[in-house]
Amino acid sequence: MTTDKPAILFVCLGNICRSPLAEAAFRLEAERAGLDVEVDSAGTGAWHAGEPPDRRAQAVARRNGVDISGYRARQVEPADFARFSHIVALDGDNLAVLQRLRPRDGAALSLLLDHVAGRMGEAVADPYYGAEAGFDTTWTDVTMGARDLVRALMR
Repeated sequence: MTTDKPAILFVCLGNICRSPLAEAAFRLEAERAGLDVEVDSAGTGAWHAGEPPDRRAQAVARRNGVDISGYRARQVEPADFARFSHIVALDGDNLAVLQRLRPRDGAALSLLLDHVAGRMGEAVADPYYGAEAGFDTTWTDVTMGARDLVRALMR
């Protein structure tokens, strides 16, 4: 990284549910806090590359004042480990993939909920195969994680 500005990449499996919601929640929290930051999201898999977020993810984001319809899924790439200061996984399986891919001097890795007191090691549940209400739960979790990550970066 060539700048002191934090750059955060949120990562889940397909980049159509959890990580775009985490990106959206983080953008919202960073803006509220006045934090100048670069933010993006990606997936460890490429199945959905180029696709917009899941319609249910778009709906929950819209209900919370954020339009993510322009987001497009992409896969994590080697350059991300130099471009971003922090790469934040949404679950342990994706964190393990990132740990295998990360070069020795690459971005700091963590789970999103590691940034929330009392939630260390917890995954943000994947709502993809469940009911629409699961997306509300995911939004609540990513918002808590985003808020506490913004607070940590402001310190």
